[in-house]
Amino acid sequence: MRGDHDLNPAFRHDGELRPAAVLVPLVIHAEGTTILLTLRTAHLQAHAGQISFPGGGREPEDADDVATALREAEEEIGLAPGRVEIIGRLDTYVTRTGFEVVPIVGLLRPPLALDPDPYEVADVFEVPLEVILQPGFPQLHSRELLGATRWFYAFPHEDRFIWGATAGMLLNLREVLGEP
Repeated sequence: MRGDHDLNPAFRHDGELRPAAVLVPLVIHAEGTTILLTLRTAHLQAHAGQISFPGGGREPEDADDVATALREAEEEIGLAPGRVEIIGRLDTYVTRTGFEVVPIVGLLRPPLALDPDPYEVADVFEVPLEVILQPGFPQLHSRELLGATRWFYAFPHEDRFIWGATAGMLLNLREVLGEP
């Protein structure tokens, strides 16, 4: 299944899509599960300053979407591929910027020895899974874009605003976990 999970069919990308994959890292702590996320640096061309999962475009040497997600996670946050237990995938997500993203779900067990790439990643942080699953989430927001109202989901948490493709993938994770 493909979609932006946002209620904006007119904003679908009609051009050629670039294959990509992200790792949706669930960190299993004794006190509960968290979701590991990154804050992209402000100078990047695509999705600058946004909260995202580690990931990116598929390279010719990547055998499959899992290989892309693991390679990108290693490049962006220094996560060794052997530390990730792959448990599945979410629906393919098409971004307005032309990426066809496959979210790969993986389990991580602390301690995590991460080494973020300062060019791409401004911060690495964790959000409790229970925050994403709480009633009333996600919130529906809108903005004007190209003369039309653009709707999008968001998961505000503390001083963070998780929106866009990442929020769409988190909505899909909620659905997979049986949350309305």
